[in-house]
Amino acid sequence: TMAEVALLTAKHAAYVKRVSEDSESYEYAVSEHLRMSGVYWGLSAMYLLGALDAMDADMIARFVVSCQHECGGFGGNVDHDPHLLYTLSAVQVMLLLGRLEQIDAQRAVAYIAALQRDDGSFAGDEWGEVDSRFSYCALNALSLLGRLDAVDVGRAANFVASCQNFDGGYGATPGGESHAGQIFCCVGALTIASAAHRIDRDLLCSWLCERQLPSGGLNGRPEKLADVCYSWWVLSSLSALDRLSWIDGSALMGFIFRCQDAEGGGIADKPEDVPDVFHTFFWRRGMLAPRLRRAQAHRPGARYARRGDGAAAARGAMGARGRPPAEWLGVTTARAAAGLARGR
Repeated sequence: TMAEVALLTAKHAAYVKRVSEDSESYEYAVSEHLRMSGVYWGLSAMYLLGALDAMDADMIARFVVSCQHECGGFGGNVDHDPHLLYTLSAVQVMLLLGRLEQIDAQRAVAYIAALQRDDGSFAGDEWGEVDSRFSYCALNALSLLGRLDAVDVGRAANFVASCQNFDGGYGATPGGESHAGQIFCCVGALTIASAAHRIDRDLLCSWLCERQLPSGGLNGRPEKLADVCYSWWVLSSLSALDRLSWIDGSALMGFIFRCQDAEGGGIADKPEDVPDVFHTFFWRRGMLAPRLRRAQAHRPGARYARRGDGAAAARGAMGARGRPPAEWLGVTTARAAAGLARGR
């Protein structure tokens, strides 16, 4: 019931605040190396739960600023090496807080631009590992900063497009196994690069909707177990490609609610597992499911159709202004969406 959902939502907000502030907890210790991304997950979860004001914005902003290096990149924690993953998270966090002016954006842009390779790909850091995730991180961060002109967007799109497989999915590199997380990144990168027309939408979305299991949950690739976080990766991609109604929304919501910790709050990856901030954030994409049900009600059997009517559901997620979904670009507030619109 809606009352039950409201009760659990309050518990989830209390859980996120508790684990974010308890530096002596196990969860806090094991996430030290990726604290920057953890801050983004927690902050975004609190926004989506309607409790952003409960977070200490000043403390968070000071932490982000302290993680920026002379090169312009951000580390996962103070004195940790800079990386594209954490640089994107830093930009997202400061945008969520409305404090972008507190970081050196120009140096961040220079850092990102220097990581682009001749084939259009991006290394994650100075050590040179290439991954389509990093292409998404680079283009997303630059888009939010209004500086896509700092890199060769066309070549970046070419590299990402080369990661598409025969099944319609995308891997980390050309020929890499298709994975829902990589697909989110590649579809996001191509969308930001105005190259979404290069995606085989029906083939890709057929692969994505096959990720739904009898439990109602979604997995990231064939023969794997369902995991709450794929409600984000899979549904975000389907939403961006106007195929949102191809998923059974009621079944997915049932799976997500079974993953809640009704006593202490928080969301786990699977029913009966221990909750964490990561999944407490990423499950929220599954809350498009009510819109899925409304879309499917107007089109029986849409899950198996060659074309879905997910555009209406996606527009509902965007709001009246008709802008790209903020969460699709990895930003989860109306303020961030407005910032993106100004930057682009």
